[in-house]
Amino acid sequence: MLKIRNFSYGYLICLLAFIYVPIFVMMAMGFNESSDYELPFRFSLIWYQQLAGNDVLWRAGSNSVVLAVASTMVATVIGTMAALAMARHRMRGHAILQILLFPPMAVPWLILATSMLIFFYYSGIGRGLHAMLLAHVALSLPYVIIVVGARLQSFGADLEDASATLGANPWQTFSRVTLPVIAPGVAAAGLFAFGISFDQFVTSYFLAPPGVTTLPVEIYASIRKGFTPEINAISTIIIVGSMLLLAIVSKFYQFGGSK
Repeated sequence: MLKIRNFSYGYLICLLAFIYVPIFVMMAMGFNESSDYELPFRFSLIWYQQLAGNDVLWRAGSNSVVLAVASTMVATVIGTMAALAMARHRMRGHAILQILLFPPMAVPWLILATSMLIFFYYSGIGRGLHAMLLAHVALSLPYVIIVVGARLQSFGADLEDASATLGANPWQTFSRVTLPVIAPGVAAAGLFAFGISFDQFVTSYFLAPPGVTTLPVEIYASIRKGFTPEINAISTIIIVGSMLLLAIVSKFYQFGGSK
């Protein structure tokens, strides 16, 4: 048993090192003076200084943040309502609806982006930030519904029935009973939606109009034109910001348990 446990710990350490060592190297190279990643390492903030004046990257980053926040809000609200309806009400075709949640998660995003581009073109929606928002919400919804739905399965409808028996209306029952219980699931679903939208490359690349871009698309274009450590710098900012956001949310909610 001791050998098995040691092997498991060793395997986990190797797996974490495989994931995080390249990230730490990338972050460190953002502070290296050389633009060609030459060694020995010479600490410098030159790439952060150049990033501060890179209007293209900042504009793309602001587009990504706006899209991610808007997509998170819309997908979380709609997905939570859908998950609540599916968990508390049985309707015709209920099983089919549950099954249909999984194909958008399994189908490659390249196929989904192509189909959305064709649909938006022939339906008159066209390309633009509005089309990108619709696509991001559509891609995030299955994750939100599944995560919130799993949280709803952790408690029955007894508390809601008791609230209704005591005279609470449906909105009071939801806001004072249901929502506080499922809040960790809603927060986790919101983080999923934000990450999916902010990291989305394919649909943004297909649906962005000329002159409008998001950060993943701009990073891809920058790499094609010539990689510079400015990408390392903005990637480091994104990683640190993501960790801070996760820490703030985790401070208020225990995702596996109670608030």
